[in-house]
Amino acid sequence: MTTLTHDAATLTRDALTVLQPGFTGTTAPDWLLRRLGEGLASVGLFGRNIATPEQLAALTAQLRAERDDVLVAIDEEGGDVTRLEVRTGSSFPGNLALGAVDDPELTRAVARELGRRLAECGVNLNWAPSADVNSNPDNPVIGVRSFGAEPGLVARHTAAYVEGLQSAGVAACTKHFPGHGDTAVDSHHALPRIDAGLDTLVARELVPFRAAIAAGTKAVMSAHILLPALDPDLPATLSPAALHGLLRRPVADGGLGFDGLIVTDGMEMRAIADAYGIERGSVLAIAAGADAICVGGGLADEDTVLRLRDALVTAVTEGRLAEERLAEAAERVRALGEWTRRSGGPRAAHGVEPAAGVGLTAARRALRVTPAGPSYEPLTGPAYVASLTPVANIAVGEETPWGVAGELARLRPGTGTATYGQRDAEARGVPGLIENMLDAAAGRRIVAVVRDVHRHPWMADALDALLTARPETVVVEMGVPQAPPAGAPHIATHGAARVCGRAAAEVIAGVAADDRPGD
Repeated sequence: MTTLTHDAATLTRDALTVLQPGFTGTTAPDWLLRRLGEGLASVGLFGRNIATPEQLAALTAQLRAERDDVLVAIDEEGGDVTRLEVRTGSSFPGNLALGAVDDPELTRAVARELGRRLAECGVNLNWAPSADVNSNPDNPVIGVRSFGAEPGLVARHTAAYVEGLQSAGVAACTKHFPGHGDTAVDSHHALPRIDAGLDTLVARELVPFRAAIAAGTKAVMSAHILLPALDPDLPATLSPAALHGLLRRPVADGGLGFDGLIVTDGMEMRAIADAYGIERGSVLAIAAGADAICVGGGLADEDTVLRLRDALVTAVTEGRLAEERLAEAAERVRALGEWTRRSGGPRAAHGVEPAAGVGLTAARRALRVTPAGPSYEPLTGPAYVASLTPVANIAVGEETPWGVAGELARLRPGTGTATYGQRDAEARGVPGLIENMLDAAAGRRIVAVVRDVHRHPWMADALDALLTARPETVVVEMGVPQAPPAGAPHIATHGAARVCGRAAAEVIAGVAADDRPGD
């Protein structure tokens, strides 16, 4: 056993400090408030914790009354991944839409307004932006969460996003280091592997992270991915070579020179939990160079917090984790907490000029409309919206609505809608599915809404059959527009946020002639 330099109370406090747990409910449970008093320094919020902005502000005030430097973190990317507006859809388009516009000043303005709204509610750490280069268009978990497939574009928008968010007093946490864009597996379900060589990683994956660090990002989130070029055995979250050796190593020695907070992705994700367990995984992550353990997307109770705290303490006392490493990690958490105490919160929001319409403006600018045949005649009457819907990935979740039906019905009353999934296609066959659509449409023009049609053969087959039967069908692609445009017209929104649906509905109904503000 090692000889301890700190007493047991300090060790226990440091172990609590490095945890970023979630919880259930829209008010803070007693156990959480008690642990904040004992050293817990961070809390993670999810959609289940949020009902209204006023409720969220009351919740964060409750946490801050117990500890005024508490890090209140959230996974609020905007676009498809939203927690602030989990039940309505986001007022901001996501990264791919911003990358499609390719105006870094617009990206900065969107992030600043998003940061202002977070700060107004008392949130001071955002697990965003995604700096992943979406080089694999079949990626099942990144997709529209990326600014694009070109490293330079992703880099300039990542930097703009970091600057905009932090100008509102909210710390950015750039993710998923060293890059989740070239994966064909979702790390929520299994361990992805990227076999690219080190030269490719340097020229592609690492470019946006270097830009984020240069822009001053306060935190970086690690990815649960295996990159044999860096470490043949351990995923990046658990790899000293990836975290200490690459992310922390000075630039002069070939590293990225990052000295801020390293946060892990959710430790309950199966890429870690299945192979290592969250207790062992957390110990390995801190030992590898991580400073904060994110847990709580699915495990959100006191027992989880205590198990992880005790696992870290035991690892130190048994010599498997250096006490100095744990103390260093805890100090980085407290340092960021102090920055947010001085720079963040509602007071910071009051210093930022509101820009309520910037999200809708960005969504309108991101649209790409491809005509087919004669000039499109906008709808003057009701339509029928057929949503061909894939299973949502865990990061997005099933709870957040998407599509154009609601917005189009508001503009063209009488518009109907139905959702069709892979099971419907398998149960009825594609001909039966299309027959059902045509019967339900009852002569109305059909608007087919798809999401990543290139990744779903059943969806592509159904869309082809529908266009054969009704060539005048409008097609709205709300995912990555990788497939050739088809439809009359084809509208690519570059994301499925509520404002993206509204922008598309305006084009379909012919009411988007101006660039009026408001949402």
